[in-house]
Amino acid sequence: MLRVGGVPLHVVREGSGPVCVLSAGLGMGWFDWEPVVPLLAPHRTVVRFDRPGLGFSAPPLEPPTAAGEADRIAGVLDALGLDGPATVVGHSLAGFHAEAFARLHPQRTAGVVLVDGSVEEDPRPAPARELRTTAAQARGRVLAAAGLPRALGPALRRLTVRASSVSRQDPAPADLVRRTYGTGRVARALLMENARYRDVAAELAALRESRPMPPVPVSVLAASPGTGSWLERRWLERQRALAERLDGRFEAVAPAGHLLMYDRPQAVAAAVLATGPAGR
Repeated sequence: MLRVGGVPLHVVREGSGPVCVLSAGLGMGWFDWEPVVPLLAPHRTVVRFDRPGLGFSAPPLEPPTAAGEADRIAGVLDALGLDGPATVVGHSLAGFHAEAFARLHPQRTAGVVLVDGSVEEDPRPAPARELRTTAAQARGRVLAAAGLPRALGPALRRLTVRASSVSRQDPAPADLVRRTYGTGRVARALLMENARYRDVAAELAALRESRPMPPVPVSVLAASPGTGSWLERRWLERQRALAERLDGRFEAVAPAGHLLMYDRPQAVAAAVLATGPAGR
């Protein structure tokens, strides 16, 4: 546990070599990268952390922002004494955070890997931000008081992972799922991240206008389940456009669902190893 920005965060550091930071998607935890870490640790110093309220980290002091999450990644590296450039890997929502880190901390960025990252082409802040924030906090308190996270949280986690993976399995240990998703703390953090999603997307869009990407390698991995559906084709088009916007490399990974780290950990690891100091 390391105190970063006034919040005790659960941080895991493994391996040796150039640094990479793995940040999971909305409501997810450090253990969701477990299939990827053994492929990286022999070649990289791998850092994983739980955002406030998630995993084993303490609750947040304030709602999430793009700049705040970028600074949090920098703070985790500072707390570990890792001041050199790092490859930042963001899955889903955390793709916003990884890109924001690169734009706000260019000298500390060795590369960026977006793993089926969130895409919003023309994001606008949702109305009544403070009201939405208060409502999310209130819903979290009500759910916790009713005991619903303990009763339903682990099952909902399992259902979500199975629906987002072509393997239709959740390999996370059952005890970890119970200890995290069975808590009101994680439920409240998940609701807050979801409530502020559009605001974070709009903030990143503003950063794109004012803070250029540093000249580092960027990889965009897009999940391709292989169904050939219109929705799949459209998603791959949007991911390809994101890669073009960031002057990055695009790769459709198939067969895979949204949880690429579970379905195709080798593809994620290969993209990380090809990005950064040793992969230039």
